[in-house]
Amino acid sequence: MKKKFNILIINGPNLNLLGSREKKIYGKLSLLDLLNQLNKKAKLLNTNLIHFQSNAEHSLIQKIHDSKNSIDYIIINPAAFTHTSIALRDALLSVNIPFIEVHISNIYSREHFRCHSWFSDISKGIICGLGTDGYFWALKSAVKRLCKK
Repeated sequence: MKKKFNILIINGPNLNLLGSREKKIYGKLSLLDLLNQLNKKAKLLNTNLIHFQSNAEHSLIQKIHDSKNSIDYIIINPAAFTHTSIALRDALLSVNIPFIEVHISNIYSREHFRCHSWFSDISKGIICGLGTDGYFWALKSAVKRLCKK
């Protein structure tokens, strides 16, 4: 039997409001519904998902630090912190856990200030503009990469 992987999904500020905020951009699926669907997919992939969402930068940083010896891969949607948080970037670098950056919207087709990410150059991949499907692609990619190790 293959090893069971631990993947952490991190969602940044305002993603707790999925399904109720700016539905034309972020869709109608709630965060809870998305996580339920992801957990079903993860089970089929023999993967344990851990989810953490916070609107507070320091809480996200602490969760990343706490993951150092227990998480195999991170899927992160830093939300607005994508464009502002060097502290989150440093936290990801400090734990040396591979990660995929996910955005529900296409950050390159929105306001100019959203076009820069402090994470893209250190991530293993970036998925944006595919709606919540991006999380499923990230999960599949992370498991595939872990299986190759």
